[in-house]
Amino acid sequence: MSDPLHPLLRPRRLRATPALRQLVAETRVDPRDLVLPMFVREGAKEPVPIDSMPGVVQHTLESLRPALVEAAEVGIGGVMLFGIPEHKDARGSGAVDPKGILNVATRVAVETIGDALVVQTDLCLDEFTDHGHCGILAAPTGPGAEPVIDNDATLEVYREMALAQADAGSQLLGLSGMMDGQVAAVRDALDGGGFSNTAVLAYSAKYASVFYGPFREAVQSSLVGNRRTYQLDPSNRREGLREVELDIAEGADIVMVKPAMSYLDVLADTAAFSSVPVWAYQVSGEYSMIEAAAANGWIDRERAIHESVLSIRRAGADVVLTYFAVELARSLRYPARRSGRRAK
Repeated sequence: MSDPLHPLLRPRRLRATPALRQLVAETRVDPRDLVLPMFVREGAKEPVPIDSMPGVVQHTLESLRPALVEAAEVGIGGVMLFGIPEHKDARGSGAVDPKGILNVATRVAVETIGDALVVQTDLCLDEFTDHGHCGILAAPTGPGAEPVIDNDATLEVYREMALAQADAGSQLLGLSGMMDGQVAAVRDALDGGGFSNTAVLAYSAKYASVFYGPFREAVQSSLVGNRRTYQLDPSNRREGLREVELDIAEGADIVMVKPAMSYLDVLADTAAFSSVPVWAYQVSGEYSMIEAAAANGWIDRERAIHESVLSIRRAGADVVLTYFAVELARSLRYPARRSGRRAK
């Protein structure tokens, strides 16, 4: 029998030692659960640091190679490539050009690391358009009106992009544009073009978030206006799940929630419902907040990195895209050698 000062039930027993805590841990992070987003800049002579993302750079084609080798050596699951072209236009022509920077970088990646990593590519127009939107702009509706994206014209370009990226060797196409019907359109193009084994990652619940700010510096975005007419409203939880349902029905192999840390409820909903793997993206703003707080001495940087990614996994993500991927993987594999140095 217990009394007020001598409880019978003592959950703290399982927290008593590091070995016990590790043994009963309900959620774990493994290097293979991590994907590293990487930026490759056309015409760059040396890696270019991104001011708002300390430790992250825009790679040259030459610096991309050793970074890929390092990522493979620490055992992460894959890399997601973003291209930064020298020239942009209204249609984003560089995105479909076999000699465009993203497609060239994809070939370099496949040549460098083969099957040691899953080479993934961002299938979206925002890096390539002079207006910075994820699709083809329709005629303006009036002064001061929000930009209108021609959804169906954009799907035609996405189909071209899909074939170009698959031909370059991408194993997984990350559809991040949030156009209606994009999964079905791209799946049809791939199957019809002889790339039936190329998988599709749908950024299904992608929200119009303020936390993308540093990313826009990273890709040298020329965004005019905002993306609220096609990305999800941050207030809508059920709508996120509806988008997931639609993408699975259209043939998505994997679905994504983005951002991750501010949308853990949507992530948990998705994980409970989805019949396909569920991924989440710890976006640039989430990365930069941790870096800024740690630089000011407000938080323990290494613990914050691990806890933040662990929380995303706990909410249901099978895989996490994070700029901390290589550093975190190294600390997971070699815990006695943790150095706290920045992610490269």
